[in-house]
Amino acid sequence: MSPADFVRARYGRRASAPVELGAGWWSRAHAFTLDGREAVIRFGRYVEDFRKDEIMGSRGSPRLPIPRVLEIGDAPDGYCCVSERAYGQHLDDLDAAGMRRVLPGLLSTLGELARVDPPGPGYGGFDATGAAPFPSWVEALLTVNAETPRTPGWRARLTPSAAQAFADGYAALRDLAGHIGDVPRRILHCDLLHRNVLVDGPRITALLDWGCAMYGDPLYDLAWLAYWWPWYPQWAGIDIRAALASDGRRLRAYQIHIGLAHIAWSAFTGNSEHLARNARQVTSLLHG
Repeated sequence: MSPADFVRARYGRRASAPVELGAGWWSRAHAFTLDGREAVIRFGRYVEDFRKDEIMGSRGSPRLPIPRVLEIGDAPDGYCCVSERAYGQHLDDLDAAGMRRVLPGLLSTLGELARVDPPGPGYGGFDATGAAPFPSWVEALLTVNAETPRTPGWRARLTPSAAQAFADGYAALRDLAGHIGDVPRRILHCDLLHRNVLVDGPRITALLDWGCAMYGDPLYDLAWLAYWWPWYPQWAGIDIRAALASDGRRLRAYQIHIGLAHIAWSAFTGNSEHLARNARQVTSLLHG
């Protein structure tokens, strides 16, 4: 069943015809109006991702703009999620001037996120109930070497150079993890810079897609920015590490973790270009 047929069958005259906005690995999104309100309907196989959006949408505020989920239901081949529509330019698409203008607002928004109490116990990725599985942040980090039901078989798809980079990076992560110490347990987005942040001038207008969200050290989201910064050459003149002004050892540990996670992800998805680049970046972090 097409999205248009599904919306027509589910809502009838209450809804307009959906218009595709985009698709990621786990879901695809369409804009439409429902009962006269602008909304977005997404389709995906994993209802827990939509439940996490629902949890976080209920915790949004003017200073932490997160679209509110209106409805979650069954759909062909999975589930649907209807949420408020937010507008803005994707953070990824900004030029250097645009990034300089919005960076203070982005850091302020992440600071606001760090003030929100986690809705459940544990560390690591939380589930549809708000509970995370690990008793410590370090243990959550060190499970990056495990295959999961969503990413089976990635180890067998590693190239020799990527396998070596992963082994060396994981050894370094284990060593660095022993020095992390006590850190705040806060909510982390863990998927910034992948068209999940909307901006308008200096303002953040939406943080989207909480499927990867975890509980842990809020510095991790800043490390996410630092790790992916080199992938956006238009921002090369902006010293992101200086802007973060953070603990260098922890920042390095988290960047290595992000690199390891994306070596695994690139192997799973079969993206050989990204696999090689993440492997090189992890190796560079080990010797930087």
